[in-house]
Amino acid sequence: MEQATPKKNLIYLAGFMGSGKSTIGPILANTLGYDFLDIDRVIEGKTSKRIADIFTESGERAFRVI
Repeated sequence: MEQATPKKNLIYLAGFMGSGKSTIGPILANTLGYDFLDIDRVIEGKTSKRIADIFTESGERAFRVI
């Protein structure tokens, strides 16, 4: 009888800007064998804008909607 492959859980890192999420995230993901996504990089890729520019041009509320 074959055993089902266990589904990996998602891990979310949350914290203040500059707290180390983007530094620790890839290390943790690599250690656990997970993929790593930096949501800021995903947003920048989809909008073709830097996060700082989104805040400056549209404000935090618009950033949170994205």
